[in-house]
Amino acid sequence: MTQSVDRPAKARVSFAAVTPNNLGTVRKLNSVLFPIKYSEKFYGDIIRPEAEDFCQLIYYNDIPIGNMCCRLEVHNGQTRLYLMTLAVLAPYRSRGIGSYSLKHLIDTAAAHTKPKIDAIYLHVQVSNADAKRFYERHGFAQVGVYENYYKKLTPHDAWILELQVPHAVAAAAPADAK
Repeated sequence: MTQSVDRPAKARVSFAAVTPNNLGTVRKLNSVLFPIKYSEKFYGDIIRPEAEDFCQLIYYNDIPIGNMCCRLEVHNGQTRLYLMTLAVLAPYRSRGIGSYSLKHLIDTAAAHTKPKIDAIYLHVQVSNADAKRFYERHGFAQVGVYENYYKKLTPHDAWILELQVPHAVAAAAPADAK
């Protein structure tokens, strides 16, 4: 949870949109952070203008240490944010940086109005109970299992986790202030 990050650590974390100029850094981080190779389509999608708020490099003391990449999807009239990647290099884990980054993403999604984002969802490999617990601590709930999601990894199945974006809380604040 973000409470575990002390003030100095939070002050040292910053975010920058993924652009063609820093895409090489994202590629290098992904080659270290993930057991799969992402396609050229993935890298093309994360530098699209509509992804700018949701595809971010994570910096600690101005050093790139991770990234989070999402895409907007519309399904049954609802706009959802699909969290494709969120990872931090091993030496920077257990400092609350992943939690701080996820909170930043949730806050950004809650503030997004065109289009309004209803939910954030993601896949977690069924063998990765630590990652599942991480997302559950941040309000995500398991809504299903996608069988054979991973073609090149074993086990092949993935949990589907989802968070309803908390717009009501953000909208209620100004009314309470009056």
